[in-house]
Amino acid sequence: LIALSWLYMAYGDVPWVAGVFYGIKPAVTAIVLQACVRIGSRTLHSRWHWAIASASFVAILALALPFPLIVAAAALTGYLGARMSPEAFSGPAPHGHARPVRPRALLDDDGPAPSHARFSWAGLRRVLLAGAALWCIPMGLLCALHGWDHALTQMGWFFTKAALMTFGGAYAVLPYVHQAAVLHYGWLSATQMMDGLALGESTPGPLIMVVAFVGFLGGHQAAFLGPEHAVAAGALAAAWVTWFTFLPSFLFILAGGPWVERTREDLRLSAPLTAITAAVVGVILSLALSFAQHCVWPQGGSGPIDVAAVVLAALAAVALIRFKRGTVEVLVVCAGLGLLHQWAI
Repeated sequence: LIALSWLYMAYGDVPWVAGVFYGIKPAVTAIVLQACVRIGSRTLHSRWHWAIASASFVAILALALPFPLIVAAAALTGYLGARMSPEAFSGPAPHGHARPVRPRALLDDDGPAPSHARFSWAGLRRVLLAGAALWCIPMGLLCALHGWDHALTQMGWFFTKAALMTFGGAYAVLPYVHQAAVLHYGWLSATQMMDGLALGESTPGPLIMVVAFVGFLGGHQAAFLGPEHAVAAGALAAAWVTWFTFLPSFLFILAGGPWVERTREDLRLSAPLTAITAAVVGVILSLALSFAQHCVWPQGGSGPIDVAAVVLAALAAVALIRFKRGTVEVLVVCAGLGLLHQWAI
């Protein structure tokens, strides 16, 4: 992804490359909309969940409230709602009573957990101390050398917070990254964010790796190693933000996994998490609308609607949502159509 980011910065203005990305942007809008539909179909089981999703949509789109505040409010709503109306926050009832037939697993739901998967306070302390050292040492050295306002320090701090807000997968945190990286820090533009999402979708590995693209463009723009070393600064920033994005995830797994195994059936835990995921649906919908605005109305309120982009977005949405076509397949087709459109004009 660092290599693709460099190619994007070096050759993004070449006409045929611009044509490819012209076709990809509507596809990205449809991909985000598909994620909203997919997560919503699994999460919005009651009118309370629909209300939480609607409120989060208004909160981030109209009120521009920060994503962590929305997550905290949703978790509190789920916790209180489970106490007042447990049946509304317990999720859908299973169909029938028979246990589904599943392949034999090394660690299943019925057998005893291995020793390393059992919760202990000593194990939790070891994991937290190791995680704190792995976070504090690089961040402390950077602060001592360059101060808190340095671009890398701000990136490390922000992407640590973003990693702690990843409830529901990469799409859950993308609106937060977009809100901060585009609107607050100005590391990249909304159009560049859409292009980075397309690159992230087309590469192996988790979609959250789009943060490497965000880091590369932020470091390239800051050029903190000097104007002649902007590419090196971008590569360093991409690696830096990847470290601080994934470190909390490992802590969640190693420290939280044994605890979650003990509390899987506890509504006090599952209801807040379900409410957070419902809120994420509204936030992802706001991101899809933001992408659609920059895609089909590139000049904002002062210019005409891009009819070709509207058609491409609609075709991509139908292919993804109605016909269940693959993401890479849709991206490739839309890229080809964008290239044809570029040649036609």
